[in-house]
Amino acid sequence: MGVKMKEFSYTIKDELGIHARPAGLLVKEAAKYKSTITIQKEDKSSDVKRLFGLMGLGVRNADTITVTVEGDDEETAYEAIKQFFDANL
Repeated sequence: MGVKMKEFSYTIKDELGIHARPAGLLVKEAAKYKSTITIQKEDKSSDVKRLFGLMGLGVRNADTITVTVEGDDEETAYEAIKQFFDANL
């Protein structure tokens, strides 16, 4: 049984990076899914469903982050989170 997991890298285009407003919307979007959704910047990572952890990463414009989605509804969650980044960040 192999470990299933989906991930994508994304370079932030928002000039303010992941600031309060999009972070709050991202947490809300992630909360719709059972899957564990993790964001990683360099050697730090956070559960996307935890606002303070997400803000603590200090993701800025032009930073490249990696998003990992793992769980029962990872296909759906992956697509939705990827679209969220494309549309908002």
